[in-house]
Parts: sequence; structure tokens; C-alpha cells
Amino acid sequence: MHLQLRVYEIESGRLQDFVEEWRDLIVPLRRKLGFEVTEAWASEEDDTFTWLLAYDGEHFTTADAAYYASPVRKALQPDPARLIKRIVVARLVRRIDLG
Repeated sequence: MHLQLRVYEIESGRLQDFVEEWRDLIVPLRRKLGFEVTEAWASEEDDTFTWLLAYDGEHFTTADAAYYASPVRKALQPDPARLIKRIVVARLVRRIDLG
């Protein structure tokens, strides 16, 4: 299982718009293309949106590129990405046993 933690800084005052568009447009498309969106969090305090993306296939990078290249993704209106100011992506590799 491939996991990514994605943290987005959203334009000030637009977090709720982003959340609604992301939930209605991005999540169904990701799922249709074989991804699992496992959790998401929004923080109005600092206009950040954080989500966990999973892919159970062998080639996450190839599947992710296919997602971005898909005609459906390219045609999204409105495109929630327009509201993102900054993106941090962390590939989660090894779970730590907390004992």
C-alpha cells in the first residue's frame, strides 16, 4: 500500500469552498481511478487542508500521473487547485511502532 500525506495551504477565506469542491469533484475521481481517500482535515485557524491518499497498486507514480492526465481531471470546473497557495507532500513509508 502506497500512502501520501498532502497538506495544502488554501487562499485566505476560501477553505470551505475548497473543501466542498474537493469532496464533490476530486474524491469521486480519485476513487474511480483506484485510489482511496482515507481521511481529510480542515483547519480554519491557518487555512490548511490535510488529507491522506492511498493506492494499493504497484506503481503509485504511474497511477497518479494518469489521474492528472485524465480528460475528466483536466476538465474539472471549477478546479479546486486554483485555491491552493502551497502544497507539501510526504510519502509515508514506514509506520513506527509506538510500543
